[in-house]
Parts: sequence; structure tokens; C-alpha cells
Amino acid sequence: MAVAIAVSRERRDGETRCAVTPETVKKLIALGATVAVEAGTGAGSSIPDADYAAAGAAVKPDIKAVLAGADILLKVRGPTAQETSALKPGAVVVALLDAYRDKETVTALAGANVTAFAMEFVPRISRAQVMDALSSQANLAGYRAVIEAAYAFGKGFPMMMTAAGTVAPAKVFVMGAGVAGLQAVATARRLGAVVTATDVRPASKEQVESLGAKFVAVEDEEFKAAETAAGYAKPMSAEYQAKQAELTASHIVKQDIVITTALIPGRPAPRLVTAAHVASMKPGSVLVDLAIDNGGNVEGAKAGEVVTTTGGVQIVGWTNMAGRIAADASALYARNLSAFVGLMVKDGALAVDLEDEILKAAAVTHRGAVVHEGVKS
Repeated sequence: MAVAIAVSRERRDGETRCAVTPETVKKLIALGATVAVEAGTGAGSSIPDADYAAAGAAVKPDIKAVLAGADILLKVRGPTAQETSALKPGAVVVALLDAYRDKETVTALAGANVTAFAMEFVPRISRAQVMDALSSQANLAGYRAVIEAAYAFGKGFPMMMTAAGTVAPAKVFVMGAGVAGLQAVATARRLGAVVTATDVRPASKEQVESLGAKFVAVEDEEFKAAETAAGYAKPMSAEYQAKQAELTASHIVKQDIVITTALIPGRPAPRLVTAAHVASMKPGSVLVDLAIDNGGNVEGAKAGEVVTTTGGVQIVGWTNMAGRIAADASALYARNLSAFVGLMVKDGALAVDLEDEILKAAAVTHRGAVVHEGVKS
């Protein structure tokens, strides 16, 4: 029998993305699988059920129907308790599990004897680039952060020379120059802002400058060794943080817009912008905290809210920023998933090889146990 792939509607609050598109339904069927999609799955991404049916998927009315006999469940977020309980033992779940924080879901998946893969753990190696969901979603989040900042900011971004006088360009400071930060830099530059950026990873300096922005950082010996082999930022010493904070304070006060993107896997987001920094900014200035889902980089930011301080500074704390550009986010994430599933489905048969370096790195639960060392510890 062909591998049965199921896709259920997202039920987490505020989640507008979906795990498959009509394009990827066709790709999954080409692997030799069947695809069942719960009615309404694509509503948040403007994909009607009829488009899924036209691509070859069976559209089912509810969770029970879509998960009946499913070998693989594809999700954006981790499954709910109802979804997990409906899965057969030995089934496979692939999603952005948020496995470091959502221990309840991980425990439930292990207890249900489900093999669960977290797309956030896909290793950053050449053959896995097409599966890198963190990068695909962060790229769109960085773009959207600038659009949200422009919406909240009461002035234009580019310099404009008019008969009535010259309008000065906005000054944008991007903190964290990973995928999201670099896209924010590029987008702000395209809109005509004067852009600066900072990061603790030395490789980011050249990347920032290649986009036409100025790099701002304390470039000492610790800075030169501040990147892991996997390309992530290392936690910095208290001494370095103090020096960087001093430089940051003197720079933030001159900015119109600050966008923060700093994340460390498995840890709360580092605090980059203090209340004193916020208070030093001009009335009408805007901060966008892209790390709010992990606790936030900005003191005073609130998840899902725009906070206006007594000094007239707005702190934008929208969660799931990629979900605010859902159609594109779903298209990219669905391609990440279909490529990942291609590692497990061969000629219509399910073959999960945990010796494969990608599957091994992404595996969180298997045979009734939590198998990911980072999640266990």
C-alpha cells in the first residue's frame, strides 16, 4: 500500500500557515504517497479546498477522518493532544515542534509511540538547504518586520527632495545579522533608509556591508571567536556584553527604527535593548522585536501587542511574524517539508533511516522515547 500522508488544519492560536500547498501535494503524490488534507487547512494562506482536490489530495471533513490510517502527519506547529491521540503507533510526525520549550507535546508524542521530527533541528549542511525551514521562515519574518516598522513609523523611509524642502531618510538599526536580520537590512535599504547592523558573529560583518549597510560592533578577540561550527552565535561573556551595551546605547539614541532578531538555540532570547535604551529614543521611534516568541530582545516588549511607552516610542511584539505573510511562508515551508519527506518515502514505501545525518539530527522521539540529546537534557 502507498504511504498515507495526512495534513490537518492548524489549531494553535494565530497560526495562519499550512504544511502543504497544491504544488507540494503533487510532489508528495509523485513519491508514491497518498495525501489527505483536512477541510480548511489552507484558509489562512488563501488556498481553497478545491485547489487541494484538483492537485490530487483527498479533502476530509475533520481530524478523525484525515488521520485515519495515516503513516505521516505534516504540520506547521506541533500536533494538539487530540491529533496525537488519533495517530496510530509507529506513525511519523514532521513539524516545527518548538521542542526545547513545548515539553508537553514532546512527552505526548513519545508516549504515543510516534516518531517525531522537528524541522527546527534540520542541520545546516549543503544537502539539507532545501529543507531549512528556520531559514525560509526567518527570511520572510525579516522582510515583514521592516514592513511592520514602516507601518508604525510616522515618517517615510527614503530621503525625498521636494519643492517644499528635503525629507531626511529614516535611520534603521538591525540587531542580529542572521537570515532574518540580513533580509531586514536588505528590505530597509530597498526602501531608502540609512541602515546599520550588528551581530556577535564575525562572518556577518562582510554580509552586512555587502548589502550597503554599516556594521557596528566591538571587534575584539572574543568577537573573532563568537560563532559555532554550525554558524550560530555563541553566548558572550559578561565583559563583552558590557562593552557592546555601551556601544549599543550610544548608537540606539540616534535611531528611528530598531529591529531585533537575536536568538540562541535552546535558550531564552538575549536581552539586547533595555528600558533605558528605549527611553533614550525620540518620540515616534519604533522597535520591532522578532525574538518575542522566545522571550524577546527588548525590555518592555509584550507578545502579540504594540506597546507605546510614556516617551512615545512604539515596541512592536507581533508573534509569528512569518505568519503575517502566510501565503509565501506556507509555500516555502511546504517545499521544505516535501523535500524532508523525500528522505523517508522511497517508491511509495515508508523507510525511516535514523542513520541518515539529517533524519538523525531532526529526530525528537522514536519508539516511545525522547531521543534528541538536547531536548532530553
